[in-house]
Amino acid sequence: MNSADGVGRWGEVDGSGGRHAVVVGGSLAGLLAAHVLAGYADRVTVVERDRFPDGTTPRPGVPQGRHPHVLLEGGQSALESLLPGFLAELRAAGAPRVGMPSDLVLWQSGRWHRRLPATTHIYTGSRAQLEELVRRRVLANPVISTVEGTDVVGLFGDASRLRGVLLRDRSGDARAEHRDLAADLVVDASGSGTKAPQWLTAIGAEAPHEETIDTGLAYASRVYRGRSGVLGGDTAGYYVYPSPDQVHAGGALPLEDGSHLVIVSGLRGDEPPTGDDEFVTYAKRLPHPLLHRWLDEAEPLSPAFGYRRTANVRRRYDLPGHRPAGFLATGDALCTFNPIYGQGMAVAALSAVALRDALADPRRTPTTRRVQRALLAASRQAWDISAGADRKMPGAVGNAVGGGPGDRVADWYLRRVQECYSGDPAVGRAFRSVLSLSAPVTALFAPPVARSVLFRPPAPTPTEPPTAPEQPGT
Repeated sequence: MNSADGVGRWGEVDGSGGRHAVVVGGSLAGLLAAHVLAGYADRVTVVERDRFPDGTTPRPGVPQGRHPHVLLEGGQSALESLLPGFLAELRAAGAPRVGMPSDLVLWQSGRWHRRLPATTHIYTGSRAQLEELVRRRVLANPVISTVEGTDVVGLFGDASRLRGVLLRDRSGDARAEHRDLAADLVVDASGSGTKAPQWLTAIGAEAPHEETIDTGLAYASRVYRGRSGVLGGDTAGYYVYPSPDQVHAGGALPLEDGSHLVIVSGLRGDEPPTGDDEFVTYAKRLPHPLLHRWLDEAEPLSPAFGYRRTANVRRRYDLPGHRPAGFLATGDALCTFNPIYGQGMAVAALSAVALRDALADPRRTPTTRRVQRALLAASRQAWDISAGADRKMPGAVGNAVGGGPGDRVADWYLRRVQECYSGDPAVGRAFRSVLSLSAPVTALFAPPVARSVLFRPPAPTPTEPPTAPEQPGT
């Protein structure tokens, strides 16, 4: 990857040896990128501002670490492809595997979902547990080393070619000297707070154009343990999805230790509180008292933690611009989604697969721009889902909120899909496969789905929260 546009292949053997890749950030996206690069570099260094914990303690550098995370089916397949046997390890560690829609009580757009047999599954264990399992596997590779407790504060090189990163120990001394870490390739996986656009500008390169959509959504989360019989043996959790007509959302999802992580959310100006009593009271804003009743009987195991940085931001490094060879962005540093849709971990894994496939493609030289386009393509479906839903929310702002005539037609069709999928098995199967990033959006236009969406009224759904899953054939 010796040029931005077409000269040289990252990883080809030319006798020079010593190829070094630096990954900025040691979260899921960074670890998986390092895992892929270890197949092409002599050395891979992961630079992490935190110190990695022993075990499953949340890290300060993962700002949503104490909030609900789900691993969608598309992410599961990607992780298993990258780290064979990983899903068995995840199950052995106790991560709950939840069938959709059979195992959850779900509400969206004024309708309860039928608890039909599951057509997709999610893992709902803690982010810290999943990241620790990935970290253990990835860092066992002797090619990969870490530099912890250290900030990347800049790049060195010029607008044509990157030569490495500037480091500073996190000693608290702002006057501490920088030191150079030379690299043939730098991958920015530093997350949504990335400073890479400023770093690029500082060496004479162009920052990427940024697309943004921000609904002002904020949420708060707290761990609870339910008392016997509250959820019932056939119900893993609850979830109320937000929509333009129902902006408050919330739910309870199971964790690996048998507790539940509860989340409530609202929009700008009506953010959920983190006080003990206020957190419970806020759940009354949901369209049914189900969650509030459960919280009244459950035992709180943690304080409530809030989170407000939920804008969708896409940095268009794939577009033409004066940027150096040897620089890539991945994960949230490339494309940040509203976390309420649960896509981030899956996209991190899908992006690592895209990186692997782009580097391994024998037909094309993996130039910086070509690989960056592949990384953006890996996040495109998740962006279309998250940004497409958020641009319809009241109060949404940003330079990507508007849409053209084609978007209005697609919005109409998708609105019909959402009206149908809570009760129609064929539409539900297709829509869940798209939302789980395991099937392309074209699955929504398959003939059985289109017939139901275009020519049939929405199927009846339960009038009250369904307490048990439907049996096959019901």
